[in-house]
Amino acid sequence: MVMTDPIADFLTRIRNACMANYERVDVPSSKMKLNIAKLLKEEGYIKNYKLVKDKRQGTLRLYLRYDDKSVPIIAGLERISKPSCRVYVKYDKIPHVLNGYGTAILSTSKGIMTDREARKQKLGGELLCKVW
Repeated sequence: MVMTDPIADFLTRIRNACMANYERVDVPSSKMKLNIAKLLKEEGYIKNYKLVKDKRQGTLRLYLRYDDKSVPIIAGLERISKPSCRVYVKYDKIPHVLNGYGTAILSTSKGIMTDREARKQKLGGELLCKVW
């Protein structure tokens, strides 16, 4: 099966696993997904991630976080830029997600980074997704 948008599939798998209260979720690995997982861990949305090697591309295993009442820390994920309609923003036009409570993830010339880091470095780029 050919997948046209692997990032949207990645976000959907995380969203579905959170709604089902799974402890972990496995997704096919890529460099971009690995960088997004690293940002999700740094921002505190997931506990940890691990790259499981196999004979093909490998599997990225994400360990999800929940609060003490079993409510997922990730309340929402939204894909912004799609293969059919790319969305690029300048650093001063990067949107604030939930007035700063959420995070926007961008792909810049210096790599994948959060909205706060991109504003600090005055870098624009492709707006990949929003997490809150």
